[in-house]
Amino acid sequence: MPRRRSPSPSSSTAPRNRTPQPVRVRRRSFGDFVKAFLAFVALAVLLVGVPFALAVTAGWPLPETFEPMEWLKQDISVETFLSILTFVVWLAWAQFTACVLVEMKAALSGVGVPGRVPGAGPSQLLARQLVAALLLVGATAASFAPGLSQLGQGLEGNQRPAVAAAAQQTPGFFAQQQEQAAGAAAALAEQASHAEAAAGSSAKQQGDTKFYRIQPPEGRHHDSLWEISERHLGDGRRYKEIFELNKDRTQPDGSKLSEASLIRPGWIMEMPGDARGGDLVEMPDEAPEVSPEVRQQIRDYDRTGDHAQGGGAGSGAAQVSVPEQRPAPAPAPANDHAGHQQERQHATPAQESSSFGLPEALLAAPLLAAGLLGALGHRRRQALWQSAFGGVGGRRGMEPPTPAGDAQDVQDALLVGADPEGVRLLDRSLRGLAASLAAESRPLPTVYAAWLSNGDLHLQLAQPSGKPPAPWQHGQDQTFWTLAKDDAGRYEDADTAAPYPGLVSLGTMDDSRLLLNLESVPGIVSLSGSEADRAAVFASVAAELATNGWSDRMTITLVGFGEDLTPLAPNRLRHLDGIEALIETMEAETRQRRGALGAAGHDSVLTGRTGPAQHTRWAPHLVLLAAEPSAEDAVTLAELAADASRLGIGYLVGTGSGDLPGAAWEMEITGEGKLLAPLLGLELDAQLLPAAQQRAVVELFTDADPERGPDGPVTTPPFLVDISEQGRPAVYARLVGPYEIIGLDTPDGERSALLHEALALLLLHREGVHPRVLSSALWPRGVTDDVREALVERLRAWLGTDPDGTPRLGTDDTGRLTLAKSVVSDLDVLRSLYHEATQGRGVDSRAVRGRLLTDALVLVRGPLLADRPEGRYRWLTHEIVDAQLPLLVADTGLALSEFHLEKNRAEKAIEAIEAALRTAPADERLWNELLRATHALDDPERLTALAADLVGRSGARGLPPRTEALLDELLPAWRDAVAAAG
Repeated sequence: MPRRRSPSPSSSTAPRNRTPQPVRVRRRSFGDFVKAFLAFVALAVLLVGVPFALAVTAGWPLPETFEPMEWLKQDISVETFLSILTFVVWLAWAQFTACVLVEMKAALSGVGVPGRVPGAGPSQLLARQLVAALLLVGATAASFAPGLSQLGQGLEGNQRPAVAAAAQQTPGFFAQQQEQAAGAAAALAEQASHAEAAAGSSAKQQGDTKFYRIQPPEGRHHDSLWEISERHLGDGRRYKEIFELNKDRTQPDGSKLSEASLIRPGWIMEMPGDARGGDLVEMPDEAPEVSPEVRQQIRDYDRTGDHAQGGGAGSGAAQVSVPEQRPAPAPAPANDHAGHQQERQHATPAQESSSFGLPEALLAAPLLAAGLLGALGHRRRQALWQSAFGGVGGRRGMEPPTPAGDAQDVQDALLVGADPEGVRLLDRSLRGLAASLAAESRPLPTVYAAWLSNGDLHLQLAQPSGKPPAPWQHGQDQTFWTLAKDDAGRYEDADTAAPYPGLVSLGTMDDSRLLLNLESVPGIVSLSGSEADRAAVFASVAAELATNGWSDRMTITLVGFGEDLTPLAPNRLRHLDGIEALIETMEAETRQRRGALGAAGHDSVLTGRTGPAQHTRWAPHLVLLAAEPSAEDAVTLAELAADASRLGIGYLVGTGSGDLPGAAWEMEITGEGKLLAPLLGLELDAQLLPAAQQRAVVELFTDADPERGPDGPVTTPPFLVDISEQGRPAVYARLVGPYEIIGLDTPDGERSALLHEALALLLLHREGVHPRVLSSALWPRGVTDDVREALVERLRAWLGTDPDGTPRLGTDDTGRLTLAKSVVSDLDVLRSLYHEATQGRGVDSRAVRGRLLTDALVLVRGPLLADRPEGRYRWLTHEIVDAQLPLLVADTGLALSEFHLEKNRAEKAIEAIEAALRTAPADERLWNELLRATHALDDPERLTALAADLVGRSGARGLPPRTEALLDELLPAWRDAVAAAG
């Protein structure tokens, strides 16, 4: 008979299934029965004899009454000491009894490794040994934790392969490594015995092939691969080895094994070479215990295995293939109005010839940059709104701090490198896929990775999952689902949970960006390399997971990070002090998730993440351990990670040596920035966040923290203008409302839109604009250097020079473009007027304050750049000026209303509030002030009409609590009045 294949072609220690020869099954010896009897006696003495002796000799140790104060007043006598000692012995007995019950339950139920009894290390070890010895003579002895089932047995019964790598025939991404982690955790504890077992297996005759026949159910008990693996391999987690040996092979009834949980009585399972047990069938002996018909079925089934081997023989390690690219049509040159090429199709910021000193790592990380930029903008807006209720004048937060140094460079790199459109398409595509599958009542497939290539999205599946829903299509094989960029644009926002929130960018290969789904890894992902290089990878992964736009709920636990990244996303990131705390946390969460999945009836988190079963427990928990664990801790982590992919837990662990026990996928980061995984066929240009840029990113978020107290006066605008008659500017741009420029000739119509947009960007950033930021804002898809430089020269010529010959468009020491003080916008004037009224001359002069506030409110003609053309000024989505301007206008209106109410001029106050509402209609403070001013008129009908208007505007949400409380104070019967008016 032809030779059988090894479970792991890459493992020299893995035993092989060979041609069948009779093998004598080891029977229980007399010594086994003696050990079992002694264990029974010991358990009887400890569980029954000890409490009986205590009850007879010492009695119950607790007093009959509970009088703690009286106890404290009594002397400590010998009798009291003996009672305390007796109570301690009772506690020790109770703890040991609990250990015995836990070990017995695990042994008889066959559910993995027994749970730990708190503080009972030695006691539980003794209980485990006694229970193992007692049950060793029974069929269930093999169901104990690894290592215990071999007590009293020779080496010939201890063979166990190091890994289960039969998955080499599974198509798809990292197929060989999928099963590797399943047996790795159990194998770690017995690595020493593996070498001896391999030596012992070489002495066998070539071709010991063993089979097991699925038994019919007995009562409520049904045979399962897990229990078969526990009985015959010593560890239920090795069921995947049996599954891979028998997958897709024709059974006697004509069906095939396709799912590990779906087996039928009468089926035949080929077993690994180290399987043992009395109910195994070993061929081709006479096998008197089975009928000739069964022997013939086994022979026929064995031939299907030989045939299956032919398809996979000689296959090496699974390779990661970059998705095949469809030839894209060459884009027609898109010319701007100056006749130059405007955009380069699919250009990236990193492809431009010069970085002007900006951090290259962030320029080449568009998804990471987009996530950080979006989170930073959200944080700054949050700070603005939170500070809005701190007072009308002199409050903190009107102007966010202007970054400098490394922080400024990093902010510019984020603006240049960010690809928010790519993030939006990725998010909509994944949620749209989940919604389509849910509509068809199909589960989410397990996705190992996603590739972004020229705007197309390619998902690599763990295994073929049928035809993808339209507009998705199959890629180069059945494990690729592909979505073209144009088709992705058809997706709208879907009201469904993010299906694959654990996707994170690792780097690029052949112009394709790889996102690894850490949540689906079947075990630990290890990362080796120098400490600094590893830290850069860990920081990049953590920052992207914390801020990406394609996930919802998520927990990211960081251990061993030198720079605390929690300011990036305090609700997602959690920093633990050490590995001990991590193991304790993850043991508890692993137990909780297993129980939750079982109670909900789900196989994995994917089946419970979308649809009506959505719940926070299905959110991923990703562990990033930058510190190298000890050998003992690595074993514990491997045990926890063996079932992690099903539970939605992922582990990325750093190691300096490159040899981490229990690692399913191994990667290495080199000093040249290459991320290597030779066994997986990966060589990426790694995505990194070096230490200096990591500190700068944290500084940006820390400075924008709304909870951070002021370090001094920070409300002064970055640019104040001379508001006197002598300060009349040479160039005046009106941005608050329709865009208008005074003092310059209108440029040629073909160039006007681009020059106006460039000037608006410079006016909103008086601190200076990096040339790369300017070009990425005007041409988001990239532009050549000569086009950018030509624009800057045209803008400089259009703005002209001051009377002293100084160009109005200059360059500072850092190379950033700046405007001269003679070029002013109405927003600059508005800020200066409000500042002067509330913190300058208006503080000491009521008349000056009123005039300045009135002049400021007159400048407000509508929202910022109200008539901007569609498709342009997209860079405003990264700015917070759209949030700053309404707050500034509202503060101005509130200050002017207060000024008028001091003199009982209610109508004037109402006019000021209504003027501010035209630009800030959603500011609750303005509506509340309008209620107070209207109440000052002593006109109940007008106040009732205003209340009815507010109720109508609030819709189904109802009035805000502050507004409702104010109405209760000003107009107690407002509810009845509004109902009558309505």
